Amino acid sequence: MAMKQTEEFRREAVRIALSSGLSRTRVAADLGIGKSTLSHWISQYRSTDLTVPEASTDLIRENERLRLENRVLREEREILKKATQFFASQKT
Repeated sequence: MAMKQTEEFRREAVRIALSSGLSRTRVAADLGIGKSTLSHWISQYRSTDLTVPEASTDLIRENERLRLENRVLREEREILKKATQFFASQKT
């Protein structure tokens, strides 16, 4: 049974979808709603004045920077894990 979402929930879902850098499929799944529902909400709110406050712009940039940094760190960790496994296998 579908649950009627509050206006606040819808606005927050749209804000996340438009500013998080995540795919709409991922945002919808994370929020427990259908992708078509999210797309519908986005098209509804685009016709209204849903702007991101200027202070949020800095947060969006910071989130993008941190996402990139996290990706680099994950890649470095994977390289180190493989190197550790390789050298451990050479000790025989």
